[in-house]
Amino acid sequence: MANGSRQAAWEFFGTELKRRREDAGITQVELGARVFVSGGYIGQFEQAIRKPQLDVAQRIDDALQTDGIFERLCRKLIDDPRYADYFAGVVELERLATRICEFAPTVIPGLLQIKDYAGAVTVAANPFKPDSYVDEIVTARLERSLILDDATRPEYWVTLHENVLRIPVGGPRAMATQLEHVAGLMRERTAVVTVLPYSAGAHAAMGGMLKLMSFDDAPPVAYTETEYSGTLIDAPAVVMHAQRTYDLLRVAALSPKASLALIESAAEDFRRCASTT
Repeated sequence: MANGSRQAAWEFFGTELKRRREDAGITQVELGARVFVSGGYIGQFEQAIRKPQLDVAQRIDDALQTDGIFERLCRKLIDDPRYADYFAGVVELERLATRICEFAPTVIPGLLQIKDYAGAVTVAANPFKPDSYVDEIVTARLERSLILDDATRPEYWVTLHENVLRIPVGGPRAMATQLEHVAGLMRERTAVVTVLPYSAGAHAAMGGMLKLMSFDDAPPVAYTETEYSGTLIDAPAVVMHAQRTYDLLRVAALSPKASLALIESAAEDFRRCASTT
């Protein structure tokens, strides 16, 4: 994980630790005694000055009865070979979010991807990797999407650039199935998806993808990504600017109804193409 992304994720860990500790009515000294570190260390964890070891995170969960949240955060931040280093912290934050908003300029977002589409994207970026590597990455991506099946799933808002509908990732048949999957989630009201059409021209996020995540009783964060790195942002002024950018994208996009019609039309075009090849 890039230094900035990792630090921002540890700061979220510290903010959440402080909130949970205070909700339990426990002082830093009292919590430290329960997990066998000093109260000063607890304060440094909360300020993201020091990072707890995995066993300390597990004891914190036990002491605060937090159902393993700090162990999971710690494991993801320490290492997860299935994700790029700069993205591991984002995966855990997705699980905690109550609202996720994404702008995707070129690729269907990971939370919406099906197996064939995810496999094609992974192979394209890793042409010399063995099938076992591709399967591991694809499995991890599909596991992420399970948060949309949960009864407590976050509100999920997605704006796709029309580019995303036109690039035949995995071939026409796979692309048709992928777009039909997105349309199905829209009809089920699992996600609100809009399309930014070519006719919109220049838009507020010409620099690339954007993800916004909101939480119960924790500040929102933003995430941006380029081809080789990503940045997790929690600075309030920058997050506010990112939220405004997303608002501008949403204003420029087609309505959900018109977007669904366009997605279904593109799926039909790919299905027709697949049947003739």
